[in-house]
Amino acid sequence: MAIIKVSGTKKEYIDLLFLADEQENMIDKYLERGKMHILDDNEVKAECVVTKETDGIYELKNIAVKPDCQRKGYGKSLIELLFSYYTDCKAMLVGIGDSLSALDFYQKCGFRES
Repeated sequence: MAIIKVSGTKKEYIDLLFLADEQENMIDKYLERGKMHILDDNEVKAECVVTKETDGIYELKNIAVKPDCQRKGYGKSLIELLFSYYTDCKAMLVGIGDSLSALDFYQKCGFRES
């Protein structure tokens, strides 16, 4: 399993991004200014986009795991590796809308509700 920072065409992963955000115009707003990371385990299993909001403050804008790979620890592994990648991270923000299952997932990954 490897986490790879995407430096090429991020839109190559648009189908996976759509799993977490259905509006392409919203994805476009954060995709260019964010950093994309993919989790590869013999193929791309998950991806995320993180933006730097201010010094030490980041926001997880999108995280998606392929449907047939969900509930196998890929999402949690990706989040854990993000924290080791962003060594200056004081806070990682994430918005969930009204998804209670997402809230449960993020809490299991160590996020606190605010």
